[in-house]
Amino acid sequence: MKNPIKALAGQTVIYGLGTIVPRLLNYLLTPFYVRVFMSGEYGQISELYAWIALFIAVLTFGMETTFFRFSQKEDSNKVFGNAETFVLLITAIFLIFYCIFYNSFAELIHYQFNSQYVLLIGIIVALDAIAAIPFAVLRKENKALRFSTIKTLNVATNIFFNILFLLIIPEESMMIAERIFGEQTSLLIWVFISNILASLLNLILLYPQLSKLKIGFDGELIKQMLRYSVPILLISLVGMVNEVADKILIKYLVTIPDKATLLAMNIGGEEYAMQQLGIYSANFKLGVLMTIFIQMFRFASEPFFFSHAKNRNAPSLYAKVMTYFVIFCLIIFLGVMFYMDILQHFVGRNGSDYREGLKIVPIILIANMFYGITFNLSIWFKLSDKTHYGTIISIIGSVMTLLCFFILIPKIGYLGAAIAHLACYTVMMLVSYLWGQSVMPIPYQVGRILIYCLLAAALFFVSTLTAEFDIIIKLTINTLLLIVFMGSVFIMERKNPLKVE
Repeated sequence: MKNPIKALAGQTVIYGLGTIVPRLLNYLLTPFYVRVFMSGEYGQISELYAWIALFIAVLTFGMETTFFRFSQKEDSNKVFGNAETFVLLITAIFLIFYCIFYNSFAELIHYQFNSQYVLLIGIIVALDAIAAIPFAVLRKENKALRFSTIKTLNVATNIFFNILFLLIIPEESMMIAERIFGEQTSLLIWVFISNILASLLNLILLYPQLSKLKIGFDGELIKQMLRYSVPILLISLVGMVNEVADKILIKYLVTIPDKATLLAMNIGGEEYAMQQLGIYSANFKLGVLMTIFIQMFRFASEPFFFSHAKNRNAPSLYAKVMTYFVIFCLIIFLGVMFYMDILQHFVGRNGSDYREGLKIVPIILIANMFYGITFNLSIWFKLSDKTHYGTIISIIGSVMTLLCFFILIPKIGYLGAAIAHLACYTVMMLVSYLWGQSVMPIPYQVGRILIYCLLAAALFFVSTLTAEFDIIIKLTINTLLLIVFMGSVFIMERKNPLKVE
């Protein structure tokens, strides 16, 4: 029998092609944007994409996880039909009301002079929501390569149009935008138009899955699915608070300098707030490698966990997955921090105001790792069909996030938002672990994981002592430290392997 850990690793790598490649390509938009747009304009991009993420969580209604769960015990095509029909229905309702009231929403979030941006993000939300369940079908059918290809083409298309409109023909793009949307618009609008074109390509490439759709509901089945999905929706919404509320709230919570300081900086109060958001968001992206790994692992692991749920060795299997997951997260953390002298060029040139936000990067990396651990731990309430417990855990995390936002951001600015992320996922991780062990005990190797974390922390501390060294010497020492960590892990895992059939 094929080793299930190797099977999961293989699926993770393949999904990585559809996650790493697109996200890395998308990552290249960050150094592009920070050179094309001022920090305040980049702040607008970050804020509006935060709203996109929040709306998509609502429209997909937890149906991705629900689809995986019910496909284990019902006909997959039948489950797909019910899930996609439901998403199409609420997306249609959303679009109708959004198109009527988007000007009011734009005024509410202070975009009354750029309401066209707000209209376009609604279109992006609708297109991406429609594609969510067909993508889940590809994952369920283990068509990882097709999934990866579509994701990669989507991002490549987005990048192509960004470069075309913003770099190759910016003057023509500006003329077209002003003619269509009025003189108050800017090149920023082409960021959203490029995304719409890429999202349309998604739907075209997903036609084989969408063509199998039979519109309609099975009354009894959809009731069961909704009972399961509503807690998942609440978890997603609360999770969105943890993930994107910072991009929405920073401009309202950051302390604005006095008028004399603003005058010396030659900016207004709202522009200062958007600058702070832009700096924070650009540096937040340096945690992308951790986020990418967690996302590719999530795509592969969710169907994997469900498919092995009835295996008598499942608890040991899940424990082994957790240990290896943390190891890879620590390698990513050390890799990013050890080579920060190179990676910092992705957030602007030397002297750029974007660079001042580099201090949040280690905090964001650790927070993301804790988020990944929390996702691993969530298997106990998903497999026991007690998803409402996950909702409670997410609410606890969101309360912690919002408390930290309102207390810390006015005092220490966007650094407080980064600390809030860390506090949130730390609390969620601990609560989920302690609660899960009482409901579905899993023999996680907490001791070994803590040893790896302490070793990584010690090596990171040593690397900080080289801060004033010549860059070549510094990078050489840091490379040796990374080798020390990986070598130590290799020796420990060989001596104490976890045996899972």
